[in-house]
Amino acid sequence: MAMALRCFRHLPPLLYSSSSAALRGLPQPPAGCPDPLRFGCQRGVHQVLLTRQFATKKAKGKGQSQAKVNIKAALVEDIINLEETSEDMQAVVEALKEDFSRNLSVRTSPGALDHIVVMTKEGKFPLNQLGQISQKSPQLLVVNMTSFPESTAAAMKAIRESGMNLNPEVDGTIIRVPVPKVTREHRESLAKLAKQSTNKSKEALRRVRSKSVNQVKKFKSKVSEDTIWLLEKQIQQMADSATAEMDKLLAAKTKELLG
Repeated sequence: MAMALRCFRHLPPLLYSSSSAALRGLPQPPAGCPDPLRFGCQRGVHQVLLTRQFATKKAKGKGQSQAKVNIKAALVEDIINLEETSEDMQAVVEALKEDFSRNLSVRTSPGALDHIVVMTKEGKFPLNQLGQISQKSPQLLVVNMTSFPESTAAAMKAIRESGMNLNPEVDGTIIRVPVPKVTREHRESLAKLAKQSTNKSKEALRRVRSKSVNQVKKFKSKVSEDTIWLLEKQIQQMADSATAEMDKLLAAKTKELLG
């Protein structure tokens, strides 16, 4: 009992050093502390550090509908890599930005067809690797398939099914792609595609979130329920932030398309 009191007497000073704990690892119990008490002390410090962070955020957010959690990644790196999770979620957002920029524009340019994937007998290839794409007029794009004539039919199909509302015509190895006029109907069609792309990105984001939550749940038998709860809450916050960013991108793109 006396040994236990000497061990846990050191707990408050250890907590005071929580700002450096994230960099150096958790503080260590005093020398001579038996293994069972040593483990309990370390776990106690770890849990209080996480709870302290949550309590601080909750206090700052008093009056708000939802408290924020901000766990230091170094404190839970043995459970999950929060930085990697954040990067994976941001990658989904960046992919949506690129999709909007490349594929959803009122003005069609030769580069708009570059990304279209053509399924051939040899595999999948971007259209710009199989044919030479050029713009003959503001209302006409041309794809010259002379280098790979056997892939002309596959290229035609890929363009037609690209979701860009294009209706290509073929003349030998030349594919003519009339550019739709900028009508109200065309603008609304593009806005609809923007929403569909956003929904697909949100599905990808949910997969990242679920994967991270499942990773955390694997440690249910090794860490406290509070730690699991805090991590799940932080992962959800990260997903909510990415979702909000995608909603803003969609709103801006819709406004741009509808004019």
